[in-house]
Amino acid sequence: MFLRVTNSVKRRKLLPVRVWLWIVVTAVSTGSVGAQQPEIVDRIVAVVNSDIITLYDLNQAFKPYEANIKALQYPADKERQTLFQVRSDILSQLIDSQLADQQTKHAQITVSQKEIDTTIERLKETRSFTDEQLREGLAAQGITMEEYRKEIESQILRTKLVNREVKSKIVITQQDIKAYYDSHQEKYAGEKKYYLWNLFIKASGVDKNEALKAMKGIEIKLKQGIAFEALVSELNESSSAVQGTDLGLYRRDDLSEKLQAVVSKLKTDEFSEILETNFGYQIIYVQKIQNTHAKPIEEVEAEIQHILYDELVDNKYQDWLEDLRARSHIRIIN
Repeated sequence: MFLRVTNSVKRRKLLPVRVWLWIVVTAVSTGSVGAQQPEIVDRIVAVVNSDIITLYDLNQAFKPYEANIKALQYPADKERQTLFQVRSDILSQLIDSQLADQQTKHAQITVSQKEIDTTIERLKETRSFTDEQLREGLAAQGITMEEYRKEIESQILRTKLVNREVKSKIVITQQDIKAYYDSHQEKYAGEKKYYLWNLFIKASGVDKNEALKAMKGIEIKLKQGIAFEALVSELNESSSAVQGTDLGLYRRDDLSEKLQAVVSKLKTDEFSEILETNFGYQIIYVQKIQNTHAKPIEEVEAEIQHILYDELVDNKYQDWLEDLRARSHIRIIN
């Protein structure tokens, strides 16, 4: 799938409100006595310091989301509420982008054409695109190469801004790493993995009684000492409605809550009682249990540092944006 890039917000210096507040097209009917009512084709929806965001900007950014929401075929009320909420979120994102763009100019952050070229080449390499394929993909989305390069430039500028305002001020100590390690022992203290098999029969409605009867017969054979794997092989080669599967290796958390409760009580080479499911009945068998060793803090230090870094970047970036909003003149025009 092609990487979707939205058109960057068109940044215009704020003109007198009497000029920009309503941009209209007046249609005059040939041979008619007077003009029709003005048709609103664009207007200001937000003022961000000395710049504006227009209805056109908002509609362009919102268009792909609108199509996806309508494709979900929600009830009318839910669709209307969802469209309103997403549109509000998009406007908020456009305001944040406008503020970030203003800060890059204020900080005199620049991007060279070579940096843009390098970034595009890296994207092409990652997705195994030729230059022709990239241009064709952009054209299919109605995006020119010039617009694409402008968007790449904006992304690089914002990355540099985040590096300057946020990332350069983040410090992660050994105490931070140890605190995270100690509070996530379930992740680093080792875990069990269960190698599972099952026997099952599909049934619904009036068939369930007969299906349960068949499963009870299978249960009796297992209790008599027939190996689970051998029984699975035997049944799969016959015309029996009861079939078996080698399910493979699972962590406890990979299973449904119901199966977690069942499997955690079983030891190696033990099987469950007959379990009722949405599709019929089954018996779960634990062939073996693997215990992974706990990971010492030295082994996972780099991983934890990366996790904490990403969390701090997100949190501090939001704090920085909120502070920037508080210091800015922002007006939303309904």
